[in-house]
Amino acid sequence: MNIRTLYANEIECRIGMVNEKGLSLLLYKNARVDMQILDECFGIFGWQRQHTCIDGNLYCTIQIKDPETQQWIAKEDVGVSGYTEKEKSQASDAFKRAAVNIGIGRELYSAPFIWIPASKVTIQRRGDKFCCYDHFKVSSISYNDKKEIVGLKIIKVEDNSTVYEMRNNHKTNNTVLSDSQVRNLYSELNRTGVDINSVFKRYGINSIEEMSYDTFSKAMNSLRKTKDKIHVA
Repeated sequence: MNIRTLYANEIECRIGMVNEKGLSLLLYKNARVDMQILDECFGIFGWQRQHTCIDGNLYCTIQIKDPETQQWIAKEDVGVSGYTEKEKSQASDAFKRAAVNIGIGRELYSAPFIWIPASKVTIQRRGDKFCCYDHFKVSSISYNDKKEIVGLKIIKVEDNSTVYEMRNNHKTNNTVLSDSQVRNLYSELNRTGVDINSVFKRYGINSIEEMSYDTFSKAMNSLRKTKDKIHVA
Protein backbone atom coordinates (compact mmCIF):
# COMPACT_ATOMS: atom_id res chain seq x y z
CA MET A 1 0.00 0.00 0.00
CA ASN A 2 1.42 3.38 -1.03
CA ILE A 3 1.31 5.93 1.79
CA ARG A 4 0.68 9.40 0.39
CA THR A 5 2.76 12.42 1.31
CA LEU A 6 1.40 15.07 3.63
CA TYR A 7 -0.63 18.01 2.29
CA ALA A 8 0.49 21.52 3.19
CA ASN A 9 -2.42 22.06 5.59
CA GLU A 10 -1.56 18.84 7.43
CA ILE A 11 1.90 20.10 8.41
CA GLU A 12 2.37 22.29 11.46
CA CYS A 13 5.25 24.59 12.38
CA ARG A 14 6.88 24.81 15.79
CA ILE A 15 9.52 27.33 16.82
CA GLY A 16 12.80 25.70 17.72
CA MET A 17 15.70 28.01 18.58
CA VAL A 18 15.27 31.77 19.07
CA ASN A 19 17.94 34.44 19.41
CA GLU A 20 18.37 38.13 18.56
CA LYS A 21 19.17 37.27 14.92
CA GLY A 22 16.10 35.15 14.20
CA LEU A 23 14.54 31.76 14.83
CA SER A 24 14.38 28.25 13.47
CA LEU A 25 11.21 26.34 12.61
CA LEU A 26 10.49 22.63 12.87
CA LEU A 27 7.85 20.82 10.82
CA TYR A 28 5.64 18.17 12.38
CA LYS A 29 2.31 16.36 12.07
CA ASN A 30 -0.29 15.67 14.72
CA ALA A 31 -2.06 12.45 15.66
CA ARG A 32 -5.29 13.45 13.89
CA VAL A 33 -3.44 13.51 10.57
CA ASP A 34 -2.09 10.01 11.26
CA MET A 35 -5.60 8.72 11.94
CA GLN A 36 -6.97 10.35 8.79
CA ILE A 37 -4.30 8.81 6.55
CA LEU A 38 -4.65 5.39 8.20
CA ASP A 39 -8.40 5.55 7.47
CA GLU A 40 -7.73 6.61 3.88
CA CYS A 41 -5.20 3.87 3.16
CA PHE A 42 -6.54 0.94 5.15
CA GLY A 43 -10.15 1.79 6.02
CA ILE A 44 -11.57 2.17 9.51
CA PHE A 45 -11.61 -1.61 9.92
CA GLY A 46 -8.13 -2.10 8.45
CA TRP A 47 -6.01 -0.79 11.32
CA GLN A 48 -5.88 -0.77 15.09
CA ARG A 49 -3.70 0.63 17.88
CA GLN A 50 -2.66 -0.60 21.28
CA HIS A 51 -0.68 1.02 24.10
CA THR A 52 1.56 -0.88 26.50
CA CYS A 53 3.61 0.36 29.46
CA ILE A 54 7.08 -1.22 29.68
CA ASP A 55 9.50 -0.15 32.45
CA GLY A 56 7.60 3.10 32.90
CA ASN A 57 7.67 3.93 29.19
CA LEU A 58 4.52 3.99 27.06
CA TYR A 59 4.70 2.14 23.75
CA CYS A 60 2.21 2.23 20.91
CA THR A 61 1.69 -0.62 18.46
CA ILE A 62 -0.17 0.06 15.21
CA GLN A 63 -1.41 -2.97 13.34
CA ILE A 64 -2.51 -2.80 9.73
CA LYS A 65 -4.30 -5.56 7.85
CA ASP A 66 -2.73 -6.90 4.66
CA PRO A 67 -5.65 -6.80 2.16
CA GLU A 68 -4.31 -9.86 0.32
CA THR A 69 -3.36 -12.20 3.18
CA GLN A 70 -5.68 -10.65 5.81
CA GLN A 71 -2.78 -10.90 8.26
CA TRP A 72 -1.99 -8.12 10.72
CA ILE A 73 1.36 -6.32 10.35
CA ALA A 74 2.58 -4.49 13.47
CA LYS A 75 4.81 -1.42 13.89
CA GLU A 76 5.78 -0.15 17.34
CA ASP A 77 7.55 2.81 18.96
CA VAL A 78 7.92 4.52 22.33
CA GLY A 79 6.64 7.95 23.27
CA VAL A 80 8.17 10.93 25.05
CA SER A 81 5.98 12.92 27.45
CA GLY A 82 5.51 16.67 27.26
CA TYR A 83 5.36 19.22 30.07
CA THR A 84 1.56 19.08 30.50
CA GLU A 85 -0.80 16.09 30.59
CA LYS A 86 2.26 13.82 30.51
CA GLU A 87 0.41 10.51 30.12
CA LYS A 88 -1.76 11.83 27.28
CA SER A 89 1.17 13.47 25.48
CA GLN A 90 3.29 10.33 25.81
CA ALA A 91 0.51 8.21 24.30
CA SER A 92 0.07 10.67 21.42
CA ASP A 93 3.82 10.84 20.79
CA ALA A 94 4.14 7.04 20.77
CA PHE A 95 1.26 6.82 18.26
CA LYS A 96 2.83 9.44 15.96
CA ARG A 97 6.22 7.70 16.10
CA ALA A 98 4.67 4.32 15.31
CA ALA A 99 2.86 5.94 12.35
CA VAL A 100 6.20 7.19 11.00
CA ASN A 101 7.41 3.57 11.09
CA ILE A 102 4.52 2.71 8.77
CA GLY A 103 5.56 5.58 6.49
CA ILE A 104 3.22 8.42 7.43
CA GLY A 105 5.00 11.76 7.39
CA ARG A 106 8.45 10.24 6.94
CA GLU A 107 9.11 12.84 4.23
CA LEU A 108 9.42 15.48 6.96
CA TYR A 109 12.86 14.07 7.76
CA SER A 110 14.00 15.49 4.41
CA ALA A 111 13.03 19.04 5.44
CA PRO A 112 15.79 21.65 5.18
CA PHE A 113 17.04 23.68 8.12
CA ILE A 114 14.48 26.48 8.27
CA TRP A 115 15.86 29.79 9.53
CA ILE A 116 13.74 32.96 9.70
CA PRO A 117 15.70 36.23 10.10
CA ALA A 118 14.65 38.67 12.82
CA SER A 119 13.55 41.21 10.19
CA LYS A 120 10.61 38.97 9.23
CA VAL A 121 9.34 38.12 12.72
CA THR A 122 8.67 39.77 16.09
CA ILE A 123 11.29 38.71 18.60
CA GLN A 124 11.02 39.84 22.21
CA ARG A 125 13.56 39.71 24.98
CA ARG A 126 12.48 38.46 28.40
CA GLY A 127 15.38 38.76 30.80
CA ASP A 128 18.27 36.86 29.30
CA LYS A 129 16.01 34.87 26.93
CA PHE A 130 14.49 35.63 23.53
CA CYS A 131 10.98 34.55 22.53
CA CYS A 132 8.54 34.90 19.65
CA TYR A 133 4.74 34.57 19.71
CA ASP A 134 4.18 34.71 15.95
CA HIS A 135 2.34 31.84 14.28
CA PHE A 136 3.43 30.13 11.08
CA LYS A 137 1.93 27.73 8.56
CA VAL A 138 3.02 25.86 5.46
CA SER A 139 1.25 27.39 2.47
CA SER A 140 2.67 25.02 -0.16
CA ILE A 141 4.97 22.01 -0.38
CA SER A 142 6.18 19.73 -3.17
CA TYR A 143 8.10 16.48 -3.30
CA ASN A 144 10.18 14.53 -5.79
CA ASP A 145 9.60 10.90 -6.77
CA LYS A 146 11.60 9.78 -3.72
CA LYS A 147 9.17 11.64 -1.44
CA GLU A 148 11.81 14.21 -0.55
CA ILE A 149 10.84 17.83 0.00
CA VAL A 150 12.03 19.96 -2.95
CA GLY A 151 9.71 22.94 -2.62
CA LEU A 152 8.44 24.67 0.53
CA LYS A 153 6.76 27.97 1.37
CA ILE A 154 5.98 29.15 4.89
CA ILE A 155 3.98 32.24 5.80
CA LYS A 156 3.41 34.18 9.01
CA VAL A 157 -0.26 33.88 9.93
CA GLU A 158 -0.58 37.35 11.45
CA ASP A 159 0.04 39.24 8.19
CA ASN A 160 0.15 36.44 5.59
CA SER A 161 3.72 37.41 4.67
CA THR A 162 6.18 34.89 3.23
CA VAL A 163 8.96 34.23 5.74
CA TYR A 164 10.61 31.24 4.08
CA GLU A 165 10.63 29.83 0.55
CA MET A 166 12.49 26.86 -0.88
CA ARG A 167 11.98 26.72 -4.63
CA ASN A 168 11.76 23.49 -6.59
CA ASN A 169 14.70 23.91 -8.96
CA HIS A 170 15.26 20.18 -9.41
CA LYS A 171 14.15 18.23 -12.47
CA THR A 172 12.20 15.42 -10.89
CA ASN A 173 9.36 13.12 -11.69
CA ASN A 174 7.07 14.89 -9.24
CA THR A 175 4.31 15.35 -11.82
CA VAL A 176 3.30 11.69 -11.58
CA LEU A 177 0.64 11.14 -8.93
CA SER A 178 0.15 7.79 -7.25
CA ASP A 179 -2.94 5.67 -7.94
CA SER A 180 -4.28 6.38 -4.46
CA GLN A 181 -3.89 10.14 -4.96
CA VAL A 182 -5.78 9.99 -8.26
CA ARG A 183 -8.53 7.92 -6.59
CA ASN A 184 -8.76 10.42 -3.74
CA LEU A 185 -9.03 13.30 -6.21
CA TYR A 186 -11.84 11.67 -8.20
CA SER A 187 -13.59 10.70 -4.97
CA GLU A 188 -13.68 14.36 -3.94
CA LEU A 189 -14.80 15.41 -7.43
CA ASN A 190 -17.65 12.90 -7.26
CA ARG A 191 -18.64 14.05 -3.77
CA THR A 192 -18.72 17.73 -4.68
CA GLY A 193 -19.92 17.43 -8.27
CA VAL A 194 -17.00 19.55 -9.50
CA ASP A 195 -15.95 18.84 -13.09
CA ILE A 196 -12.34 17.73 -13.57
CA ASN A 197 -11.96 20.10 -16.53
CA SER A 198 -12.70 23.09 -14.29
CA VAL A 199 -9.84 21.96 -12.05
CA PHE A 200 -7.52 21.72 -15.05
CA LYS A 201 -8.54 25.21 -16.20
CA ARG A 202 -8.05 26.71 -12.74
CA TYR A 203 -4.47 25.46 -12.46
CA GLY A 204 -3.49 25.89 -16.09
CA ILE A 205 -3.02 22.21 -16.98
CA ASN A 206 -4.61 19.88 -19.51
CA SER A 207 -4.55 16.46 -17.85
CA ILE A 208 -3.91 14.47 -14.68
CA GLU A 209 -0.44 13.66 -16.00
CA GLU A 210 0.46 17.37 -15.83
CA MET A 211 -0.69 17.75 -12.24
CA SER A 212 2.17 18.20 -9.75
CA TYR A 213 2.01 17.23 -6.08
CA ASP A 214 1.74 20.89 -5.15
CA THR A 215 -1.19 21.48 -7.52
CA PHE A 216 -2.82 18.24 -6.35
CA SER A 217 -2.49 19.42 -2.73
CA LYS A 218 -4.06 22.79 -3.53
CA ALA A 219 -6.92 21.16 -5.47
CA MET A 220 -7.65 18.70 -2.65
CA ASN A 221 -7.59 21.46 -0.03
CA SER A 222 -10.08 23.47 -2.09
CA LEU A 223 -12.36 20.47 -2.72
CA ARG A 224 -12.44 19.54 0.95
CA LYS A 225 -13.87 22.97 1.72
CA THR A 226 -16.62 22.42 -0.88
CA LYS A 227 -20.01 21.13 0.23
CA ASP A 228 -21.49 17.84 -1.01
CA LYS A 229 -23.45 18.06 -4.25
CA ILE A 230 -27.21 17.98 -3.90
CA HIS A 231 -28.73 14.65 -4.93
CA VAL A 232 -32.15 14.91 -6.55
CA ALA A 233 -34.44 11.95 -5.95
